[in-house]
Order: sequence, then C-alpha cells, then structure tokens
Amino acid sequence: MPLLEDDAARPDLRSLSLSELSALASRLGEPPYRARQLFDWLHRKGAASLDAMTNLPRAFRERLAAETRLPTLAIDAVQQSADGTRKYRLRTSDGMFIESVYMPDEAGAQAFDPESDEEEPARVRRTLCVSTQVGCAMGCGFCMTATMGLLRNLTAGEICDQVYRVNEDLRRLGIPGERPLTNLVYMGMGEPLHNYDAVLRSLSLLLSEEGANFSQRHITVSTSGLVPNIVRFGEDTQVKLAVSLNATTDEQRAKLMPVDRKWNIAALIDAIRSFPSRQGRRVTFEYVLLRGVNDSDEDAARLSALLQGLPVKVNLIPYNENPGLGFGDPGAERVAAFRKALERRGITAMVRKNRGRDIAAACGQLAVQGEPTDQGRAR
Repeated sequence: MPLLEDDAARPDLRSLSLSELSALASRLGEPPYRARQLFDWLHRKGAASLDAMTNLPRAFRERLAAETRLPTLAIDAVQQSADGTRKYRLRTSDGMFIESVYMPDEAGAQAFDPESDEEEPARVRRTLCVSTQVGCAMGCGFCMTATMGLLRNLTAGEICDQVYRVNEDLRRLGIPGERPLTNLVYMGMGEPLHNYDAVLRSLSLLLSEEGANFSQRHITVSTSGLVPNIVRFGEDTQVKLAVSLNATTDEQRAKLMPVDRKWNIAALIDAIRSFPSRQGRRVTFEYVLLRGVNDSDEDAARLSALLQGLPVKVNLIPYNENPGLGFGDPGAERVAAFRKALERRGITAMVRKNRGRDIAAACGQLAVQGEPTDQGRAR
C-alpha cells in the first residue's frame, strides 16, 4: 500500500543523522542526550518500533509517532541453502519486496569478501549482501533483477534496516554478538550509484561509532559503471568500490550491459584511473564469465591490457545460470585457464566462491519471486 501524502511528508527517523535527530529533539523540547538515545535505539540496537525504546519518555515517543515515521522492513520469507547461505525476502512498509543474502564463513577462509586483502589474517566473516533499489534500471542481460525494471529507490533507512532485521534474525538463531554481521556488500538488487544520496547516507549511518560501527575496510559498494559518480564516490567515502566490467570490447559490453552505450570502457577506465586510492585502497573489477561470450584467451589478453598499471584486482565470477536468459557457465577448467592467463600478465585475479546457488541467491540471481507468506518468516 503506497504511503499517504501526509505520511510521506513526515521524516523517516531511521534515515536521519545524529545531528538531524538532535535538531528534532531540540524542536520537541527534549534535552540533547535524547537524540543520542534515539540514535542508539535506531542504529546500534536496530529497534523495530518506537514502543521498543523503553528508556525514552512515553510523551516523547508519542510526539515522535505523531510527527515522524519509522518504516520497518518485515521478513516475509527465508530460504536456507545447503552451504549456510540464507536468502531473505523483505517487505517494505508500502508493500514492495526486496531480497538480501546472508553468507557465513565461520572458518574465516575463502570468505565471500570481494575486497578481502591477502595479508589480512583469517577471521570469521558473516557477510550480508544488501539491496539499494526495488528492481533495477540498468538492464544487464545476464541478471535476473533486471527483468523487474526499476520500481523505486530504497531510502537510507531501508538500506540500513536490512542489516538490522538480519542481525535480529541471526541473534534469534543463536549467533553470538549484538551485531553478528561483520561485512557488508552493496551487491543486491539495484545499482547503488543510481541511488547515490541514499547510499551515501546509509554508509554514514552504518559506519557511525554511535551506531552499527562497521569498518570502512569491511564494506564494498558495487557499480555497473555509472562513470560520473565513481570519482565522486571515491572522494565522499573511503569504503571499497567494485566495478562490474564483464567484457573487453564496447561491442561486447554494450550487448550485455546497456550502461556501456552511455559510458564506454575507455571512460570507465579513465574514472578508475582518477579514483582516489587513499590508504592503499584498490578497486575491484568484477568479471562474470559467460560460456562462449567473454571467456576466451583473447578476452583474457584484452582484459590484462586494459588494466595494466592500475591499482586493481579482478574477481572472476562463474556465471550462475538463470532460466530464460540464455547464458551458460564456462566450467571450472575454463575459469581456471582464464585466471592463469591474467596472472601470467601480472593481474591479480581471484575466483569468487559461489554461494546459495540452490536457492537462487548467488550473483545475478536475485529477483523477487513467489507469493508473499502470511507467516512473516519462513523457517
């Protein structure tokens, strides 16, 4: 059900910064520390409602309920993979659906972390792949989300709330810690840099020491190549960037990714060359290997030539086959040969471990399917 006009006019509490909450508390006649209490409930404890904020005076909560809104995602269904991956279908307050994917690696080795540094010691990683839009406008031919089109952007609060609702569910499952999740990848439904302001605001909220307190080293944002926002992103934040390349010629890439018709490979490489690499930050290029399309030795040679001299690494992603899209997985032997061809030319390359294939939770497979459940949570 869409928001009513008077609802939309009220500020979304979960999207407000601490300074904005301070201004709100002051306007409502509350002492300054109320804003810090409110921010703590919203972003450290992940409160789902005002009623849960038990140390706030009832009168203050009633004023907040009248003058603001707190839209909270509802877990509508969960699918569990044999490898421990959990795919969440989440319902927004206006009745739309998105998906988020939890990928655990309790051993700390070979974790799904596209920007994990080789020198970083093995540790437990519990990663959440978050969505930034309902659907996507980019139209990539190998991606299931693209078949939905773009329905709307998510707010900063909705992006953050995926983290809080999954943390709540993981605690319910007995996973230790107030914040079980350790890593975030903005690689779910949608193009993050197409929803730039909300994504930047969500990062600020999630990185806040007073809130969820994630580390910049443990968050990666992916883009299909929105060139004007790439350098801007590097200047505005120090979290990591991953770029979906997926082809080595513009003819090839434009067929797979319509964004190339507006910003071609040369423009994309120029943007990466200008990307601020503070504190040794490297950009990751993601390359989905499609059988007979972009997986040849010639493709590997062209890819190496494109990336020479750039502080980058490559994540090779064997394609997760989706019914009706017409692309295939090249197979382990071809993937290994492609990686070796890159490494012979001095390009650091890794093969991404596919997670959640059996529940359509792997890269490129997210698209809301099936009917909503009445139970609120599938087990």
